[in-house]
Amino acid sequence: MPTLKVLAISSSPRKDGNSDLLAKEAMRGAREAGTDVEYVRVIDLNISPCRSCGYCEKKGVCSIKDDFPPLMEKMLAADLLIFATPIYFMSVGAWGKMVIDRCQTLWARKYVLETPNRSSDGKVWAGMCIAVGGSRSLKMFDSIRLTMKYFYDVLEIDETEEIFYNQLDRKGAVKEHPSALEDAFEKGKSFIKRLQEYNQI
Repeated sequence: MPTLKVLAISSSPRKDGNSDLLAKEAMRGAREAGTDVEYVRVIDLNISPCRSCGYCEKKGVCSIKDDFPPLMEKMLAADLLIFATPIYFMSVGAWGKMVIDRCQTLWARKYVLETPNRSSDGKVWAGMCIAVGGSRSLKMFDSIRLTMKYFYDVLEIDETEEIFYNQLDRKGAVKEHPSALEDAFEKGKSFIKRLQEYNQI
């Protein structure tokens, strides 16, 4: 029986920060549901920002030789991409935004070169966004949703889930939340079960 692949990208610069801990719990739930799970911390990789050189619009690949191209291939190979970010100034944190910006290659493939980024065999691809901010305002999640919408578009992801928490600022504060970690675990587990049904696994 085939096994779904899960890739979790944690873009927090803080190890065991709030978004990182939630990602790990969602991963644990996905693993318990019967998947292969890989975890990546962006800060541990050598990734440069997009240079807007236009190379990908001609060649369909990025001109920068660093750790991003293999990470991008892992994203495309994942049945479920878990993307976790802290919220800074009402937006995706710098490390996560750098990964998203480098996906300009995928945008170029899809919209300039008109080459699909994934096979069109009817399979359902999924994304889960985890975002945590310290503000009381829920408006900070508006920009996250919009950014992720277009990120998912180039990854050709159509089934999505979100785990958003506000008023969690201090490192480890999520541990004191009455249900956040448990909820992340259960969402990771239930989302995989939905994907298994969609893809008849």
